[in-house]
Amino acid sequence: QVQLLESGGGLVQPGGSLALTCAASGDSFSDYGTAWFRQAPGKAREIVAAIDANSERLYNALFVQGRFKISRDNFKRTMYLAMNRLQAADTAVYYCAARRGRYSLALDQYDIWGQGTQVTVSA
Repeated sequence: QVQLLESGGGLVQPGGSLALTCAASGDSFSDYGTAWFRQAPGKAREIVAAIDANSERLYNALFVQGRFKISRDNFKRTMYLAMNRLQAADTAVYYCAARRGRYSLALDQYDIWGQGTQVTVSA
């Protein structure tokens, strides 16, 4: 199976941008549907966006509101999350996740997780 490693988190002011990267190693990345989740302090982990292996099918949570863009490059074995117009409510640990086959919106359908990267939006 694949292993996942996130990077790109950090501290940003409200209205700013960040680009998260999820690098995969191990098994064939193109066999997996992938997603970004996030977990804010004291809250449940929630899905942010998901993308199928061939990038033909995407999902974005309602709170994304056109501010974030998920993408992936199977040749580079990498998934991305471009985040713009960040708000304090976006502060959370962001995780990438993978499962064989199509992506799922359900957290418990993913058996492969990265270690997470902290995103903090604050003035």
